[in-house]
Amino acid sequence: MMKKLLSLVLTLILALSAVSAFADSTEAVVSEIQKYGNLILSLKGSELLEAGYAFGDVVTVTINGNPYDMPVSANFNDVDQGSMVCRVVIKPDVNEDMTVLAINMGDLATTSGIATREKTEADPGYIWHLNEGVTEPVHVSIAMKEQGGYYDQYVIHQLVRSENREDYPELSDEEFANFRAIATTGMGTGKLYRSSSPVDPEMRRNLIADRAAAAAGVRTFINLADNEEVMRGYEGFDASYYSTQAIIPLNLSMDFTTDEFRSGLAQGLRFIASHEGPYLVHCSGGKDRAGFVSAVLECLMGATADEVIADYMVTFYNYYGVKPGTEQYDIIARSNICTTLATAFGTADIREADLQASAEAYLLGLGLSADEIAQVRANLGNA
Repeated sequence: MMKKLLSLVLTLILALSAVSAFADSTEAVVSEIQKYGNLILSLKGSELLEAGYAFGDVVTVTINGNPYDMPVSANFNDVDQGSMVCRVVIKPDVNEDMTVLAINMGDLATTSGIATREKTEADPGYIWHLNEGVTEPVHVSIAMKEQGGYYDQYVIHQLVRSENREDYPELSDEEFANFRAIATTGMGTGKLYRSSSPVDPEMRRNLIADRAAAAAGVRTFINLADNEEVMRGYEGFDASYYSTQAIIPLNLSMDFTTDEFRSGLAQGLRFIASHEGPYLVHCSGGKDRAGFVSAVLECLMGATADEVIADYMVTFYNYYGVKPGTEQYDIIARSNICTTLATAFGTADIREADLQASAEAYLLGLGLSADEIAQVRANLGNA
């Protein structure tokens, strides 16, 4: 009995110590709003960790007076799509040390109500305007909600990508660039490809992707990431194969549920309908936006849920070595493409849905006509 009492007292002391250690919040202001609505804070990532917070903790972040719970993590993919994350970015090799508040495949600046994004044709392709009643600086506070409350999920979600070719000796050049033909049921042979950007040098895969596209004879590119000026401003653009073909730069956000994304995607699909293939869909890494758009087109052409998931997850093997049959593979698939498609198609489970009918209904909802959808099908099919 005495041991149990001592144990309870010790537990209470530890709990009170934890509470008292984080009784005061860590204060910061928003120093920059990035293109996709991520909030860069005046607080460095190293400073947040030095304040006692750790990867896997759950914190309450108050933005302009409104509280949001989110885990402290290193990458966007440490959380499910649509979930918030307090991202610590520390990259000594490129002198980056930041705390970034974001929504994986979403737009926190808009969701939190602090700002509205205006698309522009000038570099960098956007301007953020603070909403009425929001004044600069936008104040943010971070307080501990649950130490280690997300740690198990954090470990499962850990994904590390290198930009160095030599770190992927087991991959072909095309796999390193995440370049591949989509070969799911109903898709014509060599009609649709997906890859990382063939022109954006940030991931050091662009030259490989550009050569692969040339070898495949790609004639039409759907660029989901850039506007015209940014795209043409990349070093080496004029010398690329890419620059000699038909391209539509859509400058889409990361949030596929917005009207902006939906109308932009409709433009891209009309471009496919009105241009000759083969076609290539890409964003920056060919993972999130390109993964979603590829999946919708696969469904439209008659792919099964298993085929869609398998193609989507190839990217996670190419970049992060995630293998089928592992718990991490299943969690990533379930929390990413399964959730995204289910949301877009208005279904609880994509394995139970008529994916072809759902994709057609989704495209009609974007504003495409039945004739335009039929032309997309014809252009991507074997006929």
